[in-house]
Amino acid sequence: MRRTLLGLALLFLAFLLVAPLVAVFTEAFRKGADTFFASFSDPDAQHAIYLTLVVAALSVPLNLVFGVVASWLIAKHDFRGKSLLITLIDLPFSVSPVVAGLVFILLFGAHGWIGPWLDSIGLQIVFAVPGIVLATIFITFPFVARELIPAMQATGREEEQAAYLLGASGWQILRRVTLPNVRWALLYGVLLCNARAMGEFGAVSVVSGHIRGLTNTIPLHVEILYNEYNFVAAFAMATVLALLALLTLAGKSFIEWRLASQAEKRESERQPDNRPLHTLSNP
Repeated sequence: MRRTLLGLALLFLAFLLVAPLVAVFTEAFRKGADTFFASFSDPDAQHAIYLTLVVAALSVPLNLVFGVVASWLIAKHDFRGKSLLITLIDLPFSVSPVVAGLVFILLFGAHGWIGPWLDSIGLQIVFAVPGIVLATIFITFPFVARELIPAMQATGREEEQAAYLLGASGWQILRRVTLPNVRWALLYGVLLCNARAMGEFGAVSVVSGHIRGLTNTIPLHVEILYNEYNFVAAFAMATVLALLALLTLAGKSFIEWRLASQAEKRESERQPDNRPLHTLSNP
């Protein structure tokens, strides 16, 4: 039974994960390596890559700050409204990305609630880079916090309380005690947040306006190329996202290994030494 279940699991992964990745790279190199690399010389493709990197570079650090602050408050402090804050953090997981994009259209669009006022001062949010960044931040902000909260809860509050009694300030406690204990979980959350930020399609598609060469990220540019039957270029751009997924998977595996080794180390340190006293006294 165990071998049967293992075989079914491997077959499932082969059809749903491995086969699509192989198909992407096969189609991308179907007309040769020269055609593959020529796809990246297109100015629209270069701008899509550039915009994707810019959006990720802006949204991930902001979500990092929010995730650290929110998880520190939730895991290390008791306050009124704590359950509400946890619910709000989980909100992007339950809301469709398309619905999230429509909300930003309702708020910042030309006929939205504050869109006309933004137009009067010359600030455009929707169908521009700021709207893409805001939509990406909304979709990706739970990832860092959701990785840090259980990690901080597992470490407890004893070390922070000891540092406080020794005279450390709040910033010193956060920087020298709290964050070093959860550094791998923090890196894991940042990795997942970056991968989602670079691959987000639904919310970005709604707020971007699909302006070629201006507001198209890599996923949007792949869709345009595919709809134009430019399959080689579409799959060539898709390989960028596929490589990102593979790098994320490798980083995820490494971080999980480090987290498991740290957990085993903490468990071994907590267990009492059962050796005889005369053995412990020997040098």
